[in-house]
Amino acid sequence: MKLSRRKLVKNSFIALILAMVVIGASYCFAQVKAQNDSKASSFQYMRKINSVFDFVQQNYVDEIDPVVLYEGALKGMFEALGDPYSVYLDSDYMRDLTDTTEGSFGGVGLTISKPVESTPEKPAYVEVASPLEDSPGAKAGIRAGDLIVAVEGRPTPELTMNEVLGLLRGEVGTPVTITILRGTNMRFDVRLVRALIEVPTAKYGMIEGTKIGYVRLIEFTPETPIRFQDALDSFEENGYKSLIIDLRDNPGGLINSVVDVADKFIDKGVIVSTKSRIAIENMEFKASKDKTTARKNIPIVVLINKGSASASEILSGALKDYKMAYLVGENTYGKGSVQQVRQLSDTDGFKLTMARYYTPSDVNIDKIGIPPDLEITNMESLTKEQEDNYVKLVEDRVIEKLVEDNPEMTEKQIAENAKVISNDTKIDARIIRKIIRNQVTKYSTPLYDLDYDLQLNEAIKIVSNPDFNTLLKKTKTLKQLQQEKEDKELQSKTGNSK
Repeated sequence: MKLSRRKLVKNSFIALILAMVVIGASYCFAQVKAQNDSKASSFQYMRKINSVFDFVQQNYVDEIDPVVLYEGALKGMFEALGDPYSVYLDSDYMRDLTDTTEGSFGGVGLTISKPVESTPEKPAYVEVASPLEDSPGAKAGIRAGDLIVAVEGRPTPELTMNEVLGLLRGEVGTPVTITILRGTNMRFDVRLVRALIEVPTAKYGMIEGTKIGYVRLIEFTPETPIRFQDALDSFEENGYKSLIIDLRDNPGGLINSVVDVADKFIDKGVIVSTKSRIAIENMEFKASKDKTTARKNIPIVVLINKGSASASEILSGALKDYKMAYLVGENTYGKGSVQQVRQLSDTDGFKLTMARYYTPSDVNIDKIGIPPDLEITNMESLTKEQEDNYVKLVEDRVIEKLVEDNPEMTEKQIAENAKVISNDTKIDARIIRKIIRNQVTKYSTPLYDLDYDLQLNEAIKIVSNPDFNTLLKKTKTLKQLQQEKEDKELQSKTGNSK
């Protein structure tokens, strides 16, 4: 049957309209879907995660424990934040955290961090934030900033943080070998014997022959304010005229603890503030005159280095901003964030960055650190020949064997042996003496070492300077330093630098 021309045109027109309707509907559906995808709620994403979790568990080629999927999913979630301080805490990690908080654990005594991402250009080596006082790591001469590139021959970029901790910890008295990268060229193995690590908090005493009180704060625990007050009371009894606070290699600790210590000096104003997108995390920790116990208007020097982090940066930053102390040493680590630990069960939990802290002059030092008013290092840079000789010295266990054969060396004998080794290696005898002394005094480290410690010697000179107050007035707050840096960068960009 033939259709009339009019009917054919009519049918074609209807088909065209239908096609347009179908195309338009498809387009609108696609637009709606895109909008829905972009505005997908947390609930929708959780449904997807649950769906994938169930599918993998039921269909994977091998039977798999749901705990493995659960822990893997949480680890991946925290790694996606790109924040080395926000992590999932499995049962081993939670036990480690509890041990540290309670004050003792077994291991090598190194506070470490590890980047989330690893690339060929920048492998995710484990970085030593600080060695703990009197620990096997500190005795072996491992320093803040050293990179652990392997543990027992296993490259650390291929390991998770939990795996690294598992390898470093073990039965007391058993050895573990780590490979250290110092700078760009110095790579050497260090054999450490695991020990029961006690987390100390403070050591103090008068600098012999002076009226200078010296207190070394090792970590900020609940006991630190009490021990610090004990130090101040002891100094008062000895008629101290000035004070040196040593925060070198102090990895931080509890914010309430450091606030209480700072409050002993600062009688009014903000000690530290925390800022977050969550209202409840926005806090100001203010000083109270009733808690101020330190002697007023005495010269104070704070010693800092690249191992000074977190809470130790809060104290040094507060004393600097209020111009109460002169900072000597090296730029600090730069950890200006605050974490909270939340338990998920009796055996696991997580640690999450909830806020960033700011010094009294309203500066956050995260990834920047705090600069000293006087920069001085205890370790001068080594030549290529000296680096090679240092590596050989460590790997051949020259000093360890020397001390094993002569465990009761006197200071005179230490100096004589150091001179011989220094002549052979071209490394400063002062450094060699320190390494030998560390091994000889393996179980009783002296309070201070004026023979080796250039930073402490400089601090003693500064607090003894009659013009200390004039020197202190010339220092700048962190806000002033930040503003100067921004001004220089702006001038550089606009081509107006002088």
